[in-house]
Amino acid sequence: MTTFLDYNLSDGLIKSLKYLRFHKPTEIQEKTIPIALKDNDILASAETGSGKTAAYLIPLIQKINSSRNTYGLVLVPTRELAKQVADVGHSLKDYKSKLLITQVVGGASLNNQVSQLKKSPQIIIGTPGRINDLLLRKSLSLKNFNFLVLDEADRMLDMGFEDQVEKILKYMPNKRQTLLFSATIPERISKLSKKYLNSPHRIEVKNNNVLKTQIKQKVVTTNQDKKYDDLLNEITERRGSILIFVRTKYLTEKLKKRLKQDTVKSLALHGDLRQNRRNKILEDFRKSKYRILIATDIASRGLDIPHIEHVINYDMPQVPEDYIHRIGRTARAGSVGEAVSFISPRDAKMWKIIEKLLDKTKNPDKKFSEEKIQRKPKENRFKKRRNKSRKYYQRSKN
Repeated sequence: MTTFLDYNLSDGLIKSLKYLRFHKPTEIQEKTIPIALKDNDILASAETGSGKTAAYLIPLIQKINSSRNTYGLVLVPTRELAKQVADVGHSLKDYKSKLLITQVVGGASLNNQVSQLKKSPQIIIGTPGRINDLLLRKSLSLKNFNFLVLDEADRMLDMGFEDQVEKILKYMPNKRQTLLFSATIPERISKLSKKYLNSPHRIEVKNNNVLKTQIKQKVVTTNQDKKYDDLLNEITERRGSILIFVRTKYLTEKLKKRLKQDTVKSLALHGDLRQNRRNKILEDFRKSKYRILIATDIASRGLDIPHIEHVINYDMPQVPEDYIHRIGRTARAGSVGEAVSFISPRDAKMWKIIEKLLDKTKNPDKKFSEEKIQRKPKENRFKKRRNKSRKYYQRSKN
């Protein structure tokens, strides 16, 4: 049986792992850490709850402990994920260590972040927008940063960060170690890896035991007229904390007000809020001051609150993979949870795609055609309509 002692880690790192009661590495950690310690690039896929954050932070901190010539940049798509990564980093750091870890994200004080950067942190965790902003201001230099992690790369592409990532790479040394982590490795991620990675080792964790055994999934067939009433019924029937996902920022506030009218208190979390407000909302929810949190998909990744017992998909996600990340917010730290999804007629097509994705997750060796789970391009549907209209016109003309 492999343990963290087998990796010849520094005494400080071993002490931190023991304090955290991390004795045996998870599958992604066991496959990643030895390769990363040998300076190899990595392309890895692992689902939520697999321990991937520690899988890249452990080798990074080990390299820094062994040599002061290592500096690491971790790019993430959301502020919440940046905070979670930073929290894991601080927990892995030996209390006697002088290792500095800094978060660089939007919505927070720029002056405070500039002050932190003047202290020359060895690890910077940030979102691409704020990193680029600081680079343009010449408040940040990445010339010594030779260890790069792209976390949640699939989501970063969906959120349109690819151009910003490429700009950041121009400020980094060409000779560097790059680790790319993604929930899945679709074709677009494979193409991206060829741009950023040098002969990467491909690592895949196929099984997701959390989804298989710890999350009970329920589907509620509904329509737009009765959807809200169905939500009230689900809230009334359940005990414990509930995370409700909706599609847009506007809908978080709208649903919050509507629930308030029915004497149901809740919090709303979305991207238009300032960072200190977002932190306060999450802190109140974490301390169980409120039982219900309504959020957009910014909460689908990087939100680690062990007491979340229920996830309700009031709206379906726009990206099928986000469904897995959403329901992964429950059943944390070995607990069990339940996920409820409201499926209206307009959601039928997306739900079929998600079902196939879930089937693939539970049966990793089963072969699926990627094309079959993709929506047909809009132009094809319009083309069919035009063709039907032409045929009708020709018949009426004849």
